[in-house]
Amino acid sequence: MTTLKDIMTRDLTTVTPQSTLREVATLMRDQDIGNVLVMDGEQLSGIITDRDIVVRAVAGGEDLNAAVSAYASGDVFTLDCESDLREAARAMAERQLRRLPVTEGGQVVGIVSLGDLAVRAESNADQQALKGISQPE
Repeated sequence: MTTLKDIMTRDLTTVTPQSTLREVATLMRDQDIGNVLVMDGEQLSGIITDRDIVVRAVAGGEDLNAAVSAYASGDVFTLDCESDLREAARAMAERQLRRLPVTEGGQVVGIVSLGDLAVRAESNADQQALKGISQPE
């Protein structure tokens, strides 16, 4: 059984809730990534994507020096690193998620994206997740 631990990205990029949108956008550009985890100490408080910055802030004419916490998605769904890929794909489809933070002992230890499921999984888990995201019920 392949688990999230087997395919997750362990090299996480994080910011604090007080980081600015400009700082986060610059970090995304410099690291060529599309999402950043927002951490309040050791606790995951949100996730922000490049799309969040564009749609929620830039399109609304917001100040890019505003705190990221105002635009990040809070109450982030996570799964334990020992979770099966099919379970993760099902959860991602049901919740319309493209990225899934992975935990171990309650601490964030990685992240899995639809791309990870597609490239690293040896099942059709990516197709299951994508179908649910692309064609909501």
